[in-house]
Amino acid sequence: MTVPTSPLPSGVRARPARRTFRRPTIGVRTRILATVLVLTALGMLGAGTSIVIMQRNALDDRVNSALSTEVQEFRDIAQPASGTPTDPSTGKAFTSVASLLRSAIQKQAPDRDETFLTMVDGRPQFVPSSERFVNLEEEPALVAAVAALRSDAPVELREIETRAGRIRYAAVPVSVEGSNTVGIYVVAQSLERNHQEITQIAQRFAVVSLASLVVVGLVGWVVAGRLLRPLRQLRTTADRISHTDLTERLEVTGKDDVSEIAATFNHMLDRLEHAFRAQQEFLDDAGHELKTPITIIRGHLELMAAHDPADVEETRALVLDELDRMARLVQDLILLAQSRRPDFVRREPVAVDELMTDALDKAVGLAVRDWRLDEQTSAWIDADPQRITQGLLQLAHNAVKYTTEDQVIAFGSRSTGDVVDLWVRDTGSGVSEEDAQRIFERFGRGGDSRRIEGSGLGLAIVGAIAAAHEGSVALTSPPGQPGAVFTLTLPRTPVPASATTIPIAQEVP
Repeated sequence: MTVPTSPLPSGVRARPARRTFRRPTIGVRTRILATVLVLTALGMLGAGTSIVIMQRNALDDRVNSALSTEVQEFRDIAQPASGTPTDPSTGKAFTSVASLLRSAIQKQAPDRDETFLTMVDGRPQFVPSSERFVNLEEEPALVAAVAALRSDAPVELREIETRAGRIRYAAVPVSVEGSNTVGIYVVAQSLERNHQEITQIAQRFAVVSLASLVVVGLVGWVVAGRLLRPLRQLRTTADRISHTDLTERLEVTGKDDVSEIAATFNHMLDRLEHAFRAQQEFLDDAGHELKTPITIIRGHLELMAAHDPADVEETRALVLDELDRMARLVQDLILLAQSRRPDFVRREPVAVDELMTDALDKAVGLAVRDWRLDEQTSAWIDADPQRITQGLLQLAHNAVKYTTEDQVIAFGSRSTGDVVDLWVRDTGSGVSEEDAQRIFERFGRGGDSRRIEGSGLGLAIVGAIAAAHEGSVALTSPPGQPGAVFTLTLPRTPVPASATTIPIAQEVP
């Protein structure tokens, strides 16, 4: 249908179509790498901060220890154990504060970060003759701070800013008995060089940390890519999978959790493929096999003479027969479709001799034949007794169709190594080599099957029962010899501790 259009009124502008913007997504690989780098950087920052703090504390302790040592050495001169300070060069007592300070300063050999100063009555007096990193007497702030100290002021470590940077110093007031002059002995240590060492350590650590982050980032990018490869393949494979093609599988190379996800995904695809295949086979088989009886029923109903009672009765019998055949066919198809479900079999320990005896007792009622029991074994199997009995009766029913009343049908069992063989043999017409290749297929029938009633699904059902027990079914029919032997091979299981006979179900669904 065509809808007429009209122009917009004047002055009205058309709205532009709204554009949809897709928010850019950040991949899992990038998120993982970013998280690793952030955590690594935080860890390195914490480690670097701890190192700097410990180094600063260690250098501060070293400076304090050096100052304390110098103060103690001066006190040993100014306040000896004898009580009277004496000049070591003359052996006489100091007569003035100036002579004591001169003697003390002459004995000092300052390190590169150490310097001294003596003051008398608030003015600088003596300094070391060697080269110093700073001339304390030329620092007005320091001279004023020291001069302001009282003669009884305690000795403390103080800091002050100078031309050479920040220093830490200790000022020791001193006096001599008999003199009113007050002297001060000053020892100082530079803090600037210590701070430079700490800064260099922090810079080196930062460079090493940055290089480490680059290496961690590159290695993490590669490793994360390899670990996440199964997830990328999972996404790509999931995009390619459709209901018509479930053959795609992921390549599993590792043994980590992500690889386990890929393996689990493959197992899920296997189950889906089996389920879809079973469903498709059921639909194909049902559509193919039910078409013929439906056509037959429709044709006879269309041609039936409704006024002829004999024709109606004949058509009724034929339709009922075809409907019965359709019901059996549908039941067999449903059974085959269910054979791939996990709950198709319900296993339990089963004594083979009891199982075979019970199956033979049930098979005798199928037809008049020379029924026999060839051989028995006392082995045990882990199986569903109803399903195994169903398979054996299906083989027996198949043997009945190809034998006459005077021919033999025998059951038997034998254990060999880790497996147990259960067989049904007959002395009928046998199976040709050509027929043996297809009779286990769905609707596979022998060359003379036209005269034999059946859906062609019996042996396929037996094969499905064997496969559900991790076993197999095989046919032996030597050319030129009568009869055939169908053998179910199942895994053997240890004898249960109770060693009691497991009761066999009396009815096979």
